[in-house]
Amino acid sequence: MNTYDIIIIGSGAGGGTIARELASTGAKILIVERGDFVPQEDHNWNPAAVWKDLRYRTTETWLDEAGRSFRPYTHYCVGGNTKFWGTVMYRLRPEDFREMQHADGASPAWPIDYDTLAPYYDRAEAMYEVHGEAGCDPTEGPRKPYPFPPVPHSKIVGSIVEQLRALGLHPSPLPLGLRENCVFCNTCNSFPCKIHAKSDSDVCAVRPATASGNVTLWVNATARKLITDSSGKAIEAVEIERGGNVEKVSAPLVIASCGAVNSAALLLRSAASKHSNGLANSSGLVGKRYMAHLATMMQGFHPFRLNDTVFQKTVAVNDFYLKGRRVRFPLGQIQSQGRTHGVMAQTVVPQVPLWAYEAWVARGVDWLAMTEDLPRNENQVTIESNGQIRLQYKPNNLAAHRELVDETTRILRELGFWIVMTHSHKAKNTTHQCGTLVFGTNPAESVLDTFCRTHDVDNLFVVDASFFPSSAAVNPGLTIVAQAIRTADHIKSARL
Repeated sequence: MNTYDIIIIGSGAGGGTIARELASTGAKILIVERGDFVPQEDHNWNPAAVWKDLRYRTTETWLDEAGRSFRPYTHYCVGGNTKFWGTVMYRLRPEDFREMQHADGASPAWPIDYDTLAPYYDRAEAMYEVHGEAGCDPTEGPRKPYPFPPVPHSKIVGSIVEQLRALGLHPSPLPLGLRENCVFCNTCNSFPCKIHAKSDSDVCAVRPATASGNVTLWVNATARKLITDSSGKAIEAVEIERGGNVEKVSAPLVIASCGAVNSAALLLRSAASKHSNGLANSSGLVGKRYMAHLATMMQGFHPFRLNDTVFQKTVAVNDFYLKGRRVRFPLGQIQSQGRTHGVMAQTVVPQVPLWAYEAWVARGVDWLAMTEDLPRNENQVTIESNGQIRLQYKPNNLAAHRELVDETTRILRELGFWIVMTHSHKAKNTTHQCGTLVFGTNPAESVLDTFCRTHDVDNLFVVDASFFPSSAAVNPGLTIVAQAIRTADHIKSARL
């Protein structure tokens, strides 16, 4: 049996980051990644390859709450889903760490506050080369300046920003993780970067970690289950399928970073005599409280306005994020989005010819309206008898999201757009997944402690968005990275 000091399962925002942070300790580390490197190829920037052919998306299928099969928006590769994210790297607002009343119920408080995570946010932004501007966003917490200045708006987006200000709103630059070789193309959102200019876990974390010499990366290697010792209080081996063979590896410390769905699934598949309902599941919460943002893609269309913007994703509006003068309850966030390509629209309604879509999107400006999803025990990840993942999920807080979409529609019409188009993934949303292994101080009400160690298994940590008690209404990536750095510091001082 191969033996290491630390085994990290998954190489996304959590796994990649914590690998880089722990590499400096000299510990013998193994990263287990079920996918491979995404090749640098012309298909990276080809909308048909990415959106129509689904060239990089997993072919694995999950079941929904009715037992119907669907193909999730998930990518198994070095860097995980960060290879395809839009690089928006927001801090949670200070209010997100407290209990907050929403239209459809309460969003629970976190066991840590904004000030606890703030210094790790600083380090996360430096590691992922985040561009932004402090002081523009009325909901942003106290912070140091961003490591890099904001990405400039295009002429058209800049004009929209001025119009938004004239409406009494407070548009602010999106915080974007982009490297210095970025060419600001129109294939960033949901595309892998052909020139490695996107700040993803692969280029910002995994590659620096493996360059240290003491970190080994196994690709095309799937962790099938975690095996505990006779006491059930420690992991003694990880069962891994690689190259058609199944082998066991061991380490005194194991870190699962498979993503909120797959980390929960791994613990459920690892049920044993001392953990009959799934590993580390004395609370009964493993897999429960799944959350994914309510997200509606929107496009303002004007038949006589050609939009020549290439890089469009540079501005956000957070005036509706918290309750206040404009709204009775928090509604969420509005972000400009990367350019929609005709073939992307055609995947929604394939009967319309491509040329018509190309003409349409050339006259549109793209936006995203995003609302917080609240934790519900009935929204959960379970495992079928054959090991297949079942995701039982019904979105909530729908009234707030409808109000946000209505507000966004009103704003776009005031900006002069003739038609506003909307599209939502609804119950099939697997982006921004979180909450399935909630962290907290009470083992009866949480799966992980505040440093993401499982209450029930002493040497098992879970470092991905599983730990979120609430989903907030901003992209979760930076918070995953910040908590990974915080957990790494704890491991260095308390475990190594």
